[in-house]
Amino acid sequence: MMCSEPACNKQVFQKQSEEMSLKLMKQIFSAGALALAALAAPAAHAVQVVVGEVCPLSGLEANQGRAYGAGMQLYFDTVNKAGGANGHTFSLVRKDDRGLPEETVAATRKMMTEEKPMVLAGFFGNSNIEDLVASGVLEKEKIPLIGYRVTQIRPETPYLYTVRAGLQDELDKFTEHIATVGIKRIGLFYEDGPGAAALITAAEAAAKKANLTLVAKASYPARTVQVAKAVETMTKSAPQAIFMVATGAAAAGFIENYGRGGAQLFAHSGVDIEQLTKRLAEEQMQGVSIAQVTPNPYKISNKLSKEFQDAVAAKKDLEVPVSYAMMEGFITAKVIVEAVRRQGTKPSREGTVSALAAMDRFDMGGYSVGYKPNSRMGSKFVELSIISGTGKIRQ
Repeated sequence: MMCSEPACNKQVFQKQSEEMSLKLMKQIFSAGALALAALAAPAAHAVQVVVGEVCPLSGLEANQGRAYGAGMQLYFDTVNKAGGANGHTFSLVRKDDRGLPEETVAATRKMMTEEKPMVLAGFFGNSNIEDLVASGVLEKEKIPLIGYRVTQIRPETPYLYTVRAGLQDELDKFTEHIATVGIKRIGLFYEDGPGAAALITAAEAAAKKANLTLVAKASYPARTVQVAKAVETMTKSAPQAIFMVATGAAAAGFIENYGRGGAQLFAHSGVDIEQLTKRLAEEQMQGVSIAQVTPNPYKISNKLSKEFQDAVAAKKDLEVPVSYAMMEGFITAKVIVEAVRRQGTKPSREGTVSALAAMDRFDMGGYSVGYKPNSRMGSKFVELSIISGTGKIRQ
């Protein structure tokens, strides 16, 4: 049955309207889907950057290792809470090597297999670093180690980056200061083992440059606190000042046994005042100077130290007390985050190495870290601090 012209026109109009509505709905849905996809794009590319730390969490240097990790975690927590770097978040995994080199290598290899970190950070010890480099793990995995502590002068090594001044810089600062106060005869107390010969050569060169004489050299066995022979040597040689390139535990033992031996005592930056405070009486610590390679973590002196203090204040329960080691860990985390940020949406181990090589000057606000393709020593910052009669740092 045929419809009348008005009726037919009405049906055609309704059909066209329905088709147009359906087409419009498809367009709206498609546009919405594209918008949602655009919003989800950063999240789709975002990864969790695993940072691996193998260090002494037990044993003689446990306080240092734990503090370094706590400093890194402080900054990672801050970044993650703010949404990450390009959406990428950071996870710190730690393994205890008890300060033993063989365990450092074994734990690092295990971590490569199980946690698959993008970056390593916060390693400790002369022999530990030597054995790790010799094992070939860093080169095989093409993974950078950013931030480590040793008591030796190391050669430039691929994949190994510091965020601090080197021991040579500390020696130069020490001898320059000594020369200004009329002292001429100095001694060197150091850990025996890898790099000891290079340290002695550097100390002699720094002394000669400042018109000083290195009259005594005394070592202690690596990874021990057997300092009695070294104390005896220094007592007999009677230097006017002694520079201690030792672990915190060994330095504490030396100070305790040396007593008022007559020389002014200076310690390299690896000596932790927290560890000295636990072991020594205030009168034993008074007047001891320590070379520091980061800004003071106990007071606000620049943008970086304020950022650190704010992060500490926001943390309800710190694993260990605030220390220079914690500040150094905080700085290390900032370098890692910056290296990841510079890679955009696809960070990787190789990309991190490239980002570090191009990080000529990363200013954190009062403290800068920078690298070049063949220079992986991150800073030249060194200042001397003095322990007061109450066991506190004063500068």
